[in-house]
Amino acid sequence: MKTVLVVDDSRIMRNIVKNTFALMKIPCQFVEAANGQDALLQLQNQKIDLVLLDWNMPQLSGLDFLKHVRSQVEYAKLPIIMVTSEAARYNVIEALKAGATDYIVKPVSEKSFRDKIQRISL
Repeated sequence: MKTVLVVDDSRIMRNIVKNTFALMKIPCQFVEAANGQDALLQLQNQKIDLVLLDWNMPQLSGLDFLKHVRSQVEYAKLPIIMVTSEAARYNVIEALKAGATDYIVKPVSEKSFRDKIQRISL
């Protein structure tokens, strides 16, 4: 079973993401982190198959987490999808340049979520 790391400082948003997976009937287990710092610890402690990452968080932002993870060879192929309310084109470009696999703008629609998840064949 695949393990998905859901990183968002909002518990409600983490639950929405998990519920969307349940609606899509994608079997996986979830690990949660409330900020980028917690997410780094989770990543070091277990095998993660996909990261769903918010941008704006305390302690370590999603973008800083992304840059840190992409600087490490062992995580070069780890799919990381930004799930954020940062919808400006320059934010999307910055995240993709930093190594994001894809980008989903909140509020998350099940269709766009399904399309992005299917592209990485979880």
